[in-house]
Amino acid sequence: MRSEQLERIHNGRGFIAALDQSGGSTPKTLKLYGLDESKYSNEAEMFDLVHAMRTRIITSPSFTSQRILAVILFEETMNRSIESFSSAEYLWKIKGIPTFLKVDNGLAGESNGVQLMKDIPQLSSRLESALAHNVIGTKMRSVIKSANPEGINAILDQQFQLAKEIIAQGLLPIIEPEVDINSPEKAEAEVLLHAGLKVRLNALPEESKVMLKLTLPEKTNLYKDLISISNIVRIAALSGGYSRGEANRRLALNDGLIASFSRALTEGLTAQQSEDDFDTTLDKSIESIFLASH
Repeated sequence: MRSEQLERIHNGRGFIAALDQSGGSTPKTLKLYGLDESKYSNEAEMFDLVHAMRTRIITSPSFTSQRILAVILFEETMNRSIESFSSAEYLWKIKGIPTFLKVDNGLAGESNGVQLMKDIPQLSSRLESALAHNVIGTKMRSVIKSANPEGINAILDQQFQLAKEIIAQGLLPIIEPEVDINSPEKAEAEVLLHAGLKVRLNALPEESKVMLKLTLPEKTNLYKDLISISNIVRIAALSGGYSRGEANRRLALNDGLIASFSRALTEGLTAQQSEDDFDTTLDKSIESIFLASH
């Protein structure tokens, strides 16, 4: 099964749906969905609401393996059920869509123009749980805010060290060193990031496979040469705060990149929509992102 999932992710057509907002970003996600803080009184109720939202998206007739290549899940979602299956099991067995698990604990404070990941003492147990749920891989996010070589190297060192631990457990890591789209040094930071990625990818053993999830670059096709490195399974782009239209426009310009959108995917969806309106809106969103991914 894992080889079938890996083959799909490596060669399949479509994009990755990022449904992995965690505790810190969930209130904003729910608010955009039309459910503000008055709709829940504690964290448990908040997670119930966001799981209901994700279930509505995943079970929609518009959400199929013909356009969705894989889904990134938050641990809370992976451990919950959809129609009597665990979420990851439902996605693979019913929809034919592999899953990744977000394994990071969020961001540390800014230092040297970047935000590293917080320590992940639960990494081993999360990887064990991911394997038990037949998840194909993991995702972990850092953020770059300025063109600081020391900070960017620190992010890449942390990401690649954790990636090696994840690979050793038989999982496929998505390395996500996001560049803040509002950074005044975005283009310069991306040049440094590209150089650092290339060095580290070329230093990996040939059998070590990784994916990258990167901010849509200022220089078109900046990351195109990385796609041919043998360790790369796929390079995905994050929307990073761009509107869906702008994210799709930038994505379509970059050869070989596919989308891994979160907020841009769910843009326009609300709890108040009828099922027909919800599915129609989601279908249009999925189709536009699918067409921009190539």
